[in-house]
Amino acid sequence: MTAVWGNRQYRIWTGLLLLSVLLVVLAQHVPLFKSFPAWLVLDLSTWLNSVISALFETLRPLGMLLSTLAEMPLAGIRSLLAWAPWPATSLLVILVALYAGGLRLALFAAVALGMVVVMGYWPKAMNTLALVIISVPVAVSIGFALGALAHRLPKIRPAMIALLDVMQTWPAFGYLIPLLILFGFGPTAGLTASVIFSVPPMVRNTLVGLSDVPPAIVESALMAGARPRQLFWQAMVPTAMPQLLVGVNQTTMASLSMVIIIAIIGGFNDLGWEVLSAMRAAELGRSLGAGLVIVLIAVLLDRITRGFAERGGRAISGGVLRAGMVIALILAVLLSGYDLLPGDQAQRLLRRIDGWLLDFVAWSAPVFAVLRNAITYGVMLPMRIGFSGSASPMVWGFALTPAITAAYVLVAVALALILGRRKPMRGIVTGFAALLFWTGLPAFPWPGVFAVIGVATWQKGGAGLFALAMAGLGLAGLSGLWVPMMQSIYLAAVAVLICFVIGGALGVLAAENDRFSAILRPISDTLQTLPQFVFLIPALMLFKVGEFTALIAIALYAVVPPIRYVEHGLRNVRPDLVEAGVQMGATPWQLLWQVKLPLARSSVLLGLNQTIMAALSMLVIAALVGTRELGQQVYVALSKADAGAGLIAGAIITAIALISDRLLRRRVSN
Repeated sequence: MTAVWGNRQYRIWTGLLLLSVLLVVLAQHVPLFKSFPAWLVLDLSTWLNSVISALFETLRPLGMLLSTLAEMPLAGIRSLLAWAPWPATSLLVILVALYAGGLRLALFAAVALGMVVVMGYWPKAMNTLALVIISVPVAVSIGFALGALAHRLPKIRPAMIALLDVMQTWPAFGYLIPLLILFGFGPTAGLTASVIFSVPPMVRNTLVGLSDVPPAIVESALMAGARPRQLFWQAMVPTAMPQLLVGVNQTTMASLSMVIIIAIIGGFNDLGWEVLSAMRAAELGRSLGAGLVIVLIAVLLDRITRGFAERGGRAISGGVLRAGMVIALILAVLLSGYDLLPGDQAQRLLRRIDGWLLDFVAWSAPVFAVLRNAITYGVMLPMRIGFSGSASPMVWGFALTPAITAAYVLVAVALALILGRRKPMRGIVTGFAALLFWTGLPAFPWPGVFAVIGVATWQKGGAGLFALAMAGLGLAGLSGLWVPMMQSIYLAAVAVLICFVIGGALGVLAAENDRFSAILRPISDTLQTLPQFVFLIPALMLFKVGEFTALIAIALYAVVPPIRYVEHGLRNVRPDLVEAGVQMGATPWQLLWQVKLPLARSSVLLGLNQTIMAALSMLVIAALVGTRELGQQVYVALSKADAGAGLIAGAIITAIALISDRLLRRRVSN
């Protein structure tokens, strides 16, 4: 035991735990320790706005020129897609699907496009496709160039990866504000935001693809007398093409996920605007219908680009494809000018669905009220205001007396000592958990937050991660966003807890049962391709506006990563080790907990990492249904065109995401 406590790390964390306990006690009597001091708050947003306004006023003429140049090809592609009758366009897409993935994908394309037509969303779907056709090539070109540059100059690679992390974790709403100032309302600002959001996957895949080119190929090309340009374009790029096509696939998906955000800042008559306007009008059937069409298009584009990436296409000959294109063009010319679209029967059906949904809501209200109350009072409330605030006759049926307080302390200390006998860190973690449960996350003393995060980041990531953490926490305090930041951490933590429990359990079941996995896979695909806004629809329908509704929307979006990563990790455990456990007489339960899950630890932690990233990315979207955290600050800043406030709140969210990512990534690598 003496050797254990001789460990410097345990002494440090024990000291931090005791310091945190002292701060919690002092905070009851000294307000300075409870919330970040108001006299330290600075008007950072005003200072930042003065710089941004001057800069963007200077760049506004350039922005207007770029806006005009971007809208010209967009208008041309929209006109072309509007001119082509749907049978001709559908034939062309089906032929491409047949070439990329074979007969099954072609049949899916036919069904998906048929549903788009029948539901009355064809013109809006073509406008959305025009946005994707413009943004994806631009994002792919920029991403490929940056990835190739980072491969050629290894010294800039760490800075490039850090930039990509920021681009992927910064809330899209956060950088919409300066784009609006630069370009004004209209599709150009949205297209630029879509490109910024879509570039990182292409950069990462380009870097991976070029780095994985076998040295033998490079040496063979050099021995054949290839010049640097020939080596790159004729040897390395063709070899890396499968990975590059994966980048195109991921870029396409990222671009399509931005269609509703584009609609907010001046989109036109596309699917994103349809979802947004239907949600504003509380027409749930129409919004679900438009969301379903977005999913169909996303899945179709995903399968087509994945087919090119994995198999290089060629399920049919190039000659057949070219002949089909000619037929599609002839069909387009012959049918142009005819109105072949169905009437508004489908739209009337979608509006009728609104009534059915409202009837369902009324019928199921008591059941969902029980669920809402259980999670609100059993999980959310104690994590927000702590056991000390929740323990009241109105909430839990008893008052917080000195005897109950003493009993809580005794139980917490006993659990910490019991769990820490063999593994002291478990006891320390139990102590911190008991303390957080007592105060609630947002009410935890701010000096304790600085101390705990500072030590954790210094030990896990060194001076760089420590500096990032202190800068993020300091920015939150000095800008007056300390409370919203802690509210964001609380809401994301509750969502991650729920997602990891439910998603992990589903992932275990999927890994153990192939039939259940086959059923779960299309559900996961659907959840992963749905635009973030669509998750608000069922949450609003069942639970109205409020923090709980935001939690459900975040959980629906973030539940997929633990499902996928837990299943992947368990399915890829070495068979010989599993067989050894079976031969030693392990029961299925022991085999899972003592063999498979420990061996799948890296995948499970990676799933936790991605769950946190997904939950944080939904904060701004969830702010639309009544939260009071950083996401709400970003959304309010967008509505006021307050670039400074939006950028500061977005930077804090990014800092939280990057710190979580680096801490867990370090743990995985260890």
